[in-house]
Amino acid sequence: MKAYQEFSREELLELKSELEMAYENAKSMGLKLDMSRGKPAFSQLDMEMDFMDVLDSESSMKTQDGVDVRNYGVLDGIYEAKKLMGDIIGVSADNVIVCGNASLTIMYDTVSRSMTHGVLGSTPWCRLDKVKFLCPVPGYDRHFSISKHFGIEMINIPMTPEGPDMDMVEELVSGDAAVKGSGCVPKYSTPPGDTYSDETVRRLAALKPAAEDFRIYWDNAYAVHHLYDESERQDELLEILGECGKAGNPDMVYEFCSTSKVTFAGAGIAAVASSKANLDEIRRTMTIQTIGYDKVNQLRHVRYFKDLNGIKAHMMKHAALMRPKFEAVLKVLDEELSGLGIGSWTKPNGGYFISFDAMEGCAKAIVAKCKEAGVTLTGAGATYPYGIDPVDSNIRIAPSFPTPEEMAQATDLFVLCVKLVSVDKLLGNI
Repeated sequence: MKAYQEFSREELLELKSELEMAYENAKSMGLKLDMSRGKPAFSQLDMEMDFMDVLDSESSMKTQDGVDVRNYGVLDGIYEAKKLMGDIIGVSADNVIVCGNASLTIMYDTVSRSMTHGVLGSTPWCRLDKVKFLCPVPGYDRHFSISKHFGIEMINIPMTPEGPDMDMVEELVSGDAAVKGSGCVPKYSTPPGDTYSDETVRRLAALKPAAEDFRIYWDNAYAVHHLYDESERQDELLEILGECGKAGNPDMVYEFCSTSKVTFAGAGIAAVASSKANLDEIRRTMTIQTIGYDKVNQLRHVRYFKDLNGIKAHMMKHAALMRPKFEAVLKVLDEELSGLGIGSWTKPNGGYFISFDAMEGCAKAIVAKCKEAGVTLTGAGATYPYGIDPVDSNIRIAPSFPTPEEMAQATDLFVLCVKLVSVDKLLGNI
């Protein structure tokens, strides 16, 4: 197939005319499709309605240790829930605190506490002239929003298929005491869908930070969110807390996880895993912050899944619903854009996103054209700190919410917009 860059100006003008006609036809269809956020579809939520039946007025409301979950007590989560969440990410229950329904809230609290009270006795960040975070890009917009909210300076770290550029990470962390943290999604990363290699995890665990209070915010959001079963292909992520211990950095990581896209997105349970010293510090704040989280919901999760095998079986049901949507997108991209030289895209084994890189300077125009024709995408630039993609190229595609048929339809329009904007770029109109 001939790349657009090889077209003559006359050929590009002819192609532009054809694409504009097709675009006007697409606009007349009155599409209203949303692939802007990684929301579970109604079919996923309906699939697990029996989750609501696990506890009723006749159920025992006591844990295996005799704790009545309806009452006060057990501030940091019931043991069974700690074990379940620990098994999901591969750590001991002793290293886990179970909180409310969102890991993002725990991450926000962790940054806020560091700002006002410091980290294990260090100077509170609010008293420092400068606080910096390393940000793998393209990355998760909500991580960037937390840093921006607290006035933390964000530094772009380019992502590779193996994880962040570790040469750059090591240089910045070891050479600048103002670098206090790095947020990341290490498995099925947002949005590329890559998983950090064992070498990357070991290099992160062995960092030699100039700042004693440097922490990695390890958002393991997609630990069990595979698109394929074990006999086909699944990514594996090396467990980082153990690697930090081996490297002599036991306190360097806060790991976050939740069941927000395992059970109900608004009614899951979330957890933080870390060293004893870090967890003890969190507990001291919790005694002031809350009288305790929803232990009834924690017990509901434990009774529903029972163990990690129950989680895995349940997630294969999710995969059966998600996989056709991803494959619908990738099929259209492969058939319509391969060889044209106007875009590249990831093919993840799990998670909730596909990352698309258009020609430089085209992402905003593509997203705008899609919206005009009835398909809403995540805003161009959202995958970078401050909403600024320096080359205006990356677009995050979220296939989860529409049906597979709608996803194919939306991707057809997306491809049309990519082609049209790319032609304009090559003609010098952008």
